[in-house]
Amino acid sequence: MELVALILLVVAGIFVVRSIKVVPQQHAWVVERLGKYHASLGPGLNILVPFVDRVAYKHSLKEIPLDVPSQVCITRDNTQLQVDGILYFQITDPMRASYGSSNYVVAVTQLAQTTLRSVIGKMELDKTFEERDSINASVVSALDEAALNWGVKVLRYEIKDLTPPAEILRSMQAQITAEREKRALIAASEGRRQEQINIATGEREASIARSEGEKQAEINKALGEAAAITAVADATADAIRKIAAAIEQPGGADAVQLKVAEKAIDAYGHLARTNNTMIVPGNMTEVSGLIATAMAVMQGPNKAASAR
Repeated sequence: MELVALILLVVAGIFVVRSIKVVPQQHAWVVERLGKYHASLGPGLNILVPFVDRVAYKHSLKEIPLDVPSQVCITRDNTQLQVDGILYFQITDPMRASYGSSNYVVAVTQLAQTTLRSVIGKMELDKTFEERDSINASVVSALDEAALNWGVKVLRYEIKDLTPPAEILRSMQAQITAEREKRALIAASEGRRQEQINIATGEREASIARSEGEKQAEINKALGEAAAITAVADATADAIRKIAAAIEQPGGADAVQLKVAEKAIDAYGHLARTNNTMIVPGNMTEVSGLIATAMAVMQGPNKAASAR
């Protein structure tokens, strides 16, 4: 009896083990019943029929990075290009991933390589370096459409490296060097041109400033001379008015006679000393006549004023 109980216990344990399945998170198991697809088990506890149901495939639903082997592609201008990339995909349908392809990883890899060769074959070499995003998008679009039958969703494709032949690399480097030298020469010539423009502009502005300064100086000088002449004229006129007013005062005529006599005698004194030769008037009465004449001229306005 004990042996029978032990056998029954073992059989029951085997039934339990085969009937209870715990699926991890982000995984999916495909169950076949009597050799035919039955169900896809999700994460958690699942019950199977022992010896009838079996787990045929186990899939991870996580995003999977797939390194696409490096390959040689021919560009539109017949240049060889070594291309290396990486593909990211995810299983979205466990049933299709199990029965849609015998090996979906190999299928996706081969399709990625052929699509990449086709896309690069439509571009020239220079464009392949500029249009990486376009190449990636084209590969993803072509793969995603074909991978639907395999239960796979292609998320993105990234080119890791584009390597042209060594001769092409040297030519590209020489072209880049020449272009940089050209830009440097253009920048230097533009700098010299701007320098000459700045110098000419500065000289023109300085010349204008000097001419404006000279003009203002001449204007100021003329204004100063005019002001000086006006001041002298005003002072002379004021002096004449004061002399006239003084003459009209009592004793003014006598003062004028005395002043005129002094001036006349002083003038004859200067004439007598020309070239170390003494010059003396031949008739001394001429001096008194000169004084009398001057006095008559000075008294003329006074008599006229008295008559009025």
